[in-house]
Amino acid sequence: MAASFRSIVRVPSRIFLVLQRVQEAQKAHGVLRAPFTAPLLQHFFYSTQLSNINSSSAEGDEAGGESLENLSRYRDKPWEYLKSEEYIEHYGSKPVWAGYRRNHKGGIPPQKTRKTCIRGRKTCGNPCPICRDPNLIIHYQNVNLLQQFISPYTGIVHDPTQTGVCMKQQKLLTKAIETARDHGLLPTELPFVDYAGEDYSNSHGAVGHTPPPPSKTTDEPWYSWYGHIEPNERELARVKKIYKAYLK
Repeated sequence: MAASFRSIVRVPSRIFLVLQRVQEAQKAHGVLRAPFTAPLLQHFFYSTQLSNINSSSAEGDEAGGESLENLSRYRDKPWEYLKSEEYIEHYGSKPVWAGYRRNHKGGIPPQKTRKTCIRGRKTCGNPCPICRDPNLIIHYQNVNLLQQFISPYTGIVHDPTQTGVCMKQQKLLTKAIETARDHGLLPTELPFVDYAGEDYSNSHGAVGHTPPPPSKTTDEPWYSWYGHIEPNERELARVKKIYKAYLK
């Protein structure tokens, strides 16, 4: 009974998709002959889909409840998905981006990945390794996932052109990795600096012993050469002539 009902529902849905494509082609060419058919079929399509969902929900109640439970469990603790049998069956011991190839036109691949794979309710045909699996959730505590996007030799985050991750997920990955390093969950790679050639001794004059200040009398200037300076009379007369109006 359920199979016959589904076959009946598929017929108007296919008719609706064909008429919708025809209407889009007519709009592109500036001709619209039957504008009232699409809304009526759309209403009929949604009503049949709703009835189909209601009928099928009674049959697969247990399976649907189990899937929702798994999704909520992974949403709260996304690191448990990487230890599950489902993840091992899909990816094994390889990273999630291993073997991913992006669809592109021509023989030369694009220099940058796409901005995002999901725009509203529309998903591209070949989503990135993160967007294609809803159970892969980027979180700073999901260390096993973050380590797959970090080079084990340099500690630098892999370029998105290597992993195929879209720019939106790449920004989330970079932020999560920085947060994990701040919390001490991931090691921080510091550059090595060799100080073997530096001289830290105090034998040179710049860090030598400071001599005590000389003893001075009240009449004697602090600098010994200050009292022996005699200004040039010609230069002094020229300066007085310039600032004569300002001198008191």
